[in-house]
Amino acid sequence: MQTQSKFTPFKNKLNSPFTKKGISVLQINLGKRCNLACTHCHVEAGPKRTEELSPEICEQLISLIHKFPEIRIVDLTGGAPEMNYGFKPLVEAARATGKQVIVRSNLTIYFEDGFADLPEYFAKHQIRVVASLPCYLADNVDKMRGSGVFDSSVKALQWLNQLGYGKEENLILDLVFNPQLPTTEKFSLAPEQTNLEQDYKMFLQEHFNIVFNNLFTITNLPVGRTKIHLKRRKLHSSYLQFLESNFNPGTVEHLMCRDQLSIDYLGNVYDCDFNQMMNLPAKTGNSEPITVSKLLEAGSLDLISEIQTAAYCYGCTAGCGSSCGGALL
Repeated sequence: MQTQSKFTPFKNKLNSPFTKKGISVLQINLGKRCNLACTHCHVEAGPKRTEELSPEICEQLISLIHKFPEIRIVDLTGGAPEMNYGFKPLVEAARATGKQVIVRSNLTIYFEDGFADLPEYFAKHQIRVVASLPCYLADNVDKMRGSGVFDSSVKALQWLNQLGYGKEENLILDLVFNPQLPTTEKFSLAPEQTNLEQDYKMFLQEHFNIVFNNLFTITNLPVGRTKIHLKRRKLHSSYLQFLESNFNPGTVEHLMCRDQLSIDYLGNVYDCDFNQMMNLPAKTGNSEPITVSKLLEAGSLDLISEIQTAAYCYGCTAGCGSSCGGALL
């Protein structure tokens, strides 16, 4: 197997400077605390992690939410965002200013001590739930996310349905598909999103009477535990080559990094969640890292001169593309 690989730097694939559009999405990673430790988790979150938002950074983020009306969406992630400090204050600040709130939920958290109020809380504040269900078959889900996770997820989805999720206009329930992690060089991209969504809907309706709004297909980027998995099997370089070979320039205009800021629990700013996990901060024209406090001081969200890129960016631009909102094309 080839041990050394050369990649075209991602920015060399682009025909113009890779810059932000207007910022409309604020994605906040509240911390790495989670009740699960999924094999594909790019955050490397889990029950033993303790890193989370501080009260000081939470207050800064609330100020940011109030200060900038151009932020239309506040997207809360983790770890399990619901377990980390600041979750409810950020939800309520965003909803009070008329912004849509997304929670990226693992569903199983509702059955942990102290979190049984979450589904009703979500419904009360009309939070959009984006829930990980990497397959509609129990064996595949439990392999990726842990024994019993599929059954808990089904119960959680049924609970959300009973509250009106997937049925009422303001209670949106989306599911996320991730491919199984590769164990050989027979790599593949996620299936076509529209067709797979219909498969999910038919199976979940027929077997569990579950309904939902949208399915998002998300490529496994070689970051976090996915990267560790690939390196252990000496597949990391060949997987990156596979992603580059499927580069689709038509996806670039729609990439999530173009209109979002990703914030970590320390208040540092990144172009996307993957750059956050790889410690590749967003920078000003003077190459200074950006923080939430700098955004507040400047009175502007537009301090980033150019989006930071790396080889794993090919994962978001391969085939039909991939983002936190699923396929791009």
